[in-house]
Amino acid sequence: MNFTFRFIQAGAAYSTLTEDVPAPYFRKKFSVGKTITQAELLICGLGFYELFVNGERVTRSLLAPFINNPDDYMYYDCYDLQEYLREGENVLGICLGNGFFNNPGSYGWGFHEGRFCGPLRLALGLKMTFADGTEEVVESDESFRVATSPIIMDDYRNGEYYDARLELPGWNTTEFDDSKWEYAMWSTVPRGEFRLCEVQPILVEREIEPISVVKTQEGYLYDFGENNAGVCRLCIHGERGQEIAMYFAEQVKDGVLDRKSINPREYPRRQKDIYICKGGEVETYTPMFTYHGFRYVLVEGLKPEQATKELLTYVIFHTQLRERGGFVCGDEIANAIQDMTRRSDLSNFHHIFTDCPQREKNGWTADIALSAEHILLNLEPDSNFREWMRNLCKTQNARGGLPGIVPTTGWGYGLGPAWDCVLVEVPYQLYRYRGDLSTAKECSSYILRYLDYLTGIMNEEGVIASGLGDWCHVGAGGNTLIKAPLKVTSTMVAMDICNKSAILFEAMGREEQKQFAMAIYHRLRSAAREVLINTDTMTVLGDCQTSQAMALYYGLFEPEEVQKAFARLLDFIRCEDDHLDVGVLGGRVLFHVLSAFGHSDLAYHMITRTDFPSYGEWVVRGMTTLREFFTQDISGSLNHHFWGDVSHWFMECVAGIRYNASLHGNEVDVCPFFIEGLPFAEAWHEAPEGHIRVRWERQEEDTKILLSVEVPQGINGFICLPEGYSFESKQTTKVEVASGVYNVISLKSRR
Repeated sequence: MNFTFRFIQAGAAYSTLTEDVPAPYFRKKFSVGKTITQAELLICGLGFYELFVNGERVTRSLLAPFINNPDDYMYYDCYDLQEYLREGENVLGICLGNGFFNNPGSYGWGFHEGRFCGPLRLALGLKMTFADGTEEVVESDESFRVATSPIIMDDYRNGEYYDARLELPGWNTTEFDDSKWEYAMWSTVPRGEFRLCEVQPILVEREIEPISVVKTQEGYLYDFGENNAGVCRLCIHGERGQEIAMYFAEQVKDGVLDRKSINPREYPRRQKDIYICKGGEVETYTPMFTYHGFRYVLVEGLKPEQATKELLTYVIFHTQLRERGGFVCGDEIANAIQDMTRRSDLSNFHHIFTDCPQREKNGWTADIALSAEHILLNLEPDSNFREWMRNLCKTQNARGGLPGIVPTTGWGYGLGPAWDCVLVEVPYQLYRYRGDLSTAKECSSYILRYLDYLTGIMNEEGVIASGLGDWCHVGAGGNTLIKAPLKVTSTMVAMDICNKSAILFEAMGREEQKQFAMAIYHRLRSAAREVLINTDTMTVLGDCQTSQAMALYYGLFEPEEVQKAFARLLDFIRCEDDHLDVGVLGGRVLFHVLSAFGHSDLAYHMITRTDFPSYGEWVVRGMTTLREFFTQDISGSLNHHFWGDVSHWFMECVAGIRYNASLHGNEVDVCPFFIEGLPFAEAWHEAPEGHIRVRWERQEEDTKILLSVEVPQGINGFICLPEGYSFESKQTTKVEVASGVYNVISLKSRR
C-alpha cells in the first residue's frame, strides 16, 4: 500500500514551554463482513504513537516510530493486522505523544522552536483483502473520533504526568460508546520525505526490583542497584486524588537524591513522573511516551505502608540490538569495565545513539564516531546507524558543514572535524566489519562536499584549528582543561577523514574522488609536519599524551621517526605515574598506540588500576556505567559511552581478534597479548563469514599458554604471537590462521 498523505489532528492546541496539552486519543470503528486474507496497515504518528486493535496493543516498538526531525523524514510503520481483525465490528485506537515533535524539555537546543512544532498528527491507511478477491481501505479522515487521554503532560526528556481519574475504560474496544467524542480535523501534510521505518524496535530487556527502600526527609528513596535507562512501573493502592511524584537520578549524595547533573534549576521537570490515583483498587501505571536514565528514584506523596519494594519495578528498555561479540577474562575489574561499556551502549540507544539518557538524549556526532567501532564489534546497530546517517546527510548545509547533534533544528554547526568525522567514520566501520558499502554510497556526495569544506577551513599555516578539541580531559569537566592544541586534534582527525574517504571511494571504484581525498590528506599532512612537530625531539605541539598519541596513530611521523616519537609518548605517560592524561580524542587512540609498540601491559595497567584516574577507579567507586568525566568528585553524567573503546581494545589487543584490518575482506588476524598476571582472556565476534572466537589461558606455572582459535572456513589471516613467545611445535611466532588448539611457550622460561 502506498503512503497516505491524509493527516488528521485532534485540535489546534499543542504543548509549549508555557502550556501542557494532554495526549490525544483517536479511534475509528468499522465493520468487516467477509473473511480477511490480508490486512496491511501503514501508520505515521507525530511525534510518538501507540496503536491498539480491538483493545490489544500491537505497537512494534516503544517510542514509535522514530526520533528525528520530521522536516527531513516522515517515518511510517507497517503492520500485518490479519490476526487482530475479525468479522463484524472492529476498532482502531491510537494515542499520540509529543516525542521530538513538541519537545519543550529540550529548549536548551532550540527544538521547541522547530518550524514543524504544532498539533500532533496522525496518518494511517488500512488495506484489507478478502477471500473473494475484493479490497477495502480504511484511511485517516474526519470520521475518526478524538478525545483527551489521562496523559496530561508528556515530554520524552522531562517525563509524564498521568491523572488516572480521567481514564476512559475500554476506550479502544468496540463496546465503548464514543458518541460524545469530537471529530478529528484535517491537518497540513508535514514537509519531510516519507520513508518506511526499518530500524530495530525499542523493546523491554528486563525488569528489576529495588535492592533497598529508605525513608528520607523528602520521601522514600528507592535504589535499584545499577544505572540503566527505562521507566518505573508503579503499582499502588491509593486514595482518589493522591498524587505520587517520582524523581529519577543516577546518584545519591549524603543520603539525598542528587539531581545536579540534569540542572534541575533550569529544567525543574526533567526526569520527573507524576501519577494521580483514581482510588478504590490496586492501580498500575507505566509511562508511555518517555524514558529516564537512573539508578535511584525519590518518591513523594506516599503513606508509610505504601512504601514497599513492590511499589516500583524498573522496566529497562532500549533498541533491540542483537549481541554480536563479547569479552571476558580472569580479572573482575576488566570484566566490570566491559559490562559498564555494554550497559552504557544499550542505555544510550533508543532509536538513535545518544550521549546520555538522563540529561540530553542527543545524537552527538563525536560521541557516535568515537563509539562506532566498539559497538559494531559487540552489538548489531547496523540498520539504526544507516537510518541515522540518512538524517545526518539531510542536515549538511550549503558550505558542506555539519551540526554537532542529529536530529537538530539548526543548532550546533561548526564544532569541527572531530565531530564532523562521523560522516565518514560510520560508513567506514560498517564497511570494515560488515562488508557493507551501501551507507558509503548513499553518503558519497555528502562526503565529497565535506572534503571541499575542509579546504575552506584551513588556516594560513595550512592546518585546521576549528571547533572543539580534546573534550572531557581527565581531571576536569567539559572543555575547561585541554592540553592538546586545537590545531593538533582538528588536523589529525581531518587527515583521518581524508584517508578513510579515499579508502571508501576506492572500494566503490571511484578513482577520481579517491585522488581528490588523498590530495587533501597529503596537503594537510605536509603542513602538519612542518607546523606541529619539533623534529629535534620528535615531540608534537602540546607536549602531552593526546598530541603524541594522535600523531602516532594517524600517521604523522615517518617510519624512521616513530620509535623516537613513541619514546616521547612514554615520557609523557611516566610523568603522570602511568596514569591517563587525555580527553576523549586522545583516549580513543592511546591504548592502541601502546599495543602497536608492544606495550599492552602498560595499557592494561592504565585501564584497570584502581586509583584515580582510571577506569578501574570507577569500578571500585561502584559505578555500573561509564562516566562522562574522569574527576575525583562525582560530577557530570554517569552514563556516557564515548569512553567505551576500551571494549574494542580488550577484544583486539588482549584476546587478539583483529578483524579485516587491511579491508580486503574475508580475513582475520589473531594477535593476542598475554597480559602479565592475567590467567585467561576470551573474546568472540560474529563476522559476516561466521563465528570467530579466541581464548588463551596460562598453564604450568605460566611457562605455557593454551591458545584456542575458532574461525570460519575459508577465512584468511595469521596467528601472530607477541615478543617472547613461540608455538611449541613449530618454533615460530606466526602461522596461518586456522581453527584449533595451539600450545604456546614462553621463551623467557627457557632462560
